[in-house]
Amino acid sequence: MTFFRQTGAIFWKDLLTEYRTKDSLTSMLMFGLLVILMFHFAFEPDSLETERYGPGLLWMTFIFAGILGMNRAFASERENDSLQALKLAPVSWGAIYLGKMLANLLFMLLAEAVMLACFTVFFNFDLIPRLGWMSAIVLLGTLGFASVGTILAAVSMNTRMNDVMLPVLLLPIALPVVIGAVESTSAIFTDPPGEALGFWVKFLVVFNIVFVTLPLLLFEYVLEE
Repeated sequence: MTFFRQTGAIFWKDLLTEYRTKDSLTSMLMFGLLVILMFHFAFEPDSLETERYGPGLLWMTFIFAGILGMNRAFASERENDSLQALKLAPVSWGAIYLGKMLANLLFMLLAEAVMLACFTVFFNFDLIPRLGWMSAIVLLGTLGFASVGTILAAVSMNTRMNDVMLPVLLLPIALPVVIGAVESTSAIFTDPPGEALGFWVKFLVVFNIVFVTLPLLLFEYVLEE
């Protein structure tokens, strides 16, 4: 129970910090909405174009907006030089990772909900019949991305040019979850859903199990460095 209380304390700390600054949500939303607006003018918003390019466009927007948010994951500790104090606190280092990851997950999901709503409006896409599957896929894809992104944000935190280093490290490692998310989204964009949907959803579940467990076990070594 202590572990989960510690996780909740870290999670709540990041929520309060974001509530006061609104750095992560503002940057993710502004970037995502600008990208969707630009692609609205670049493509004809009909059903055929949306089925063909929509999944890739949507997840490209989610991923790059998420990277902006991940760059802020340890910003307060870095800017206030308080990471050492956090490490010395009587808190499990695994709880630090899990609390940070859950906060990043929540921020990304909130931004993605707004971006997805704008996508349906600009591209004349009826999401209601697919809302259940789309919600599950967004949750699974974002969880996998947030789990990898949080630990790599800690790795790149003390490097020079950390804002550049994070996407260089993150994108190759997160590529499987991006592929799985795009393919499963493509499957539900067709009517009826494609046969590959079940395979890619299972793929995302397995990826999440592995890439939530491994950072939880390895985060202690990341902080020691």
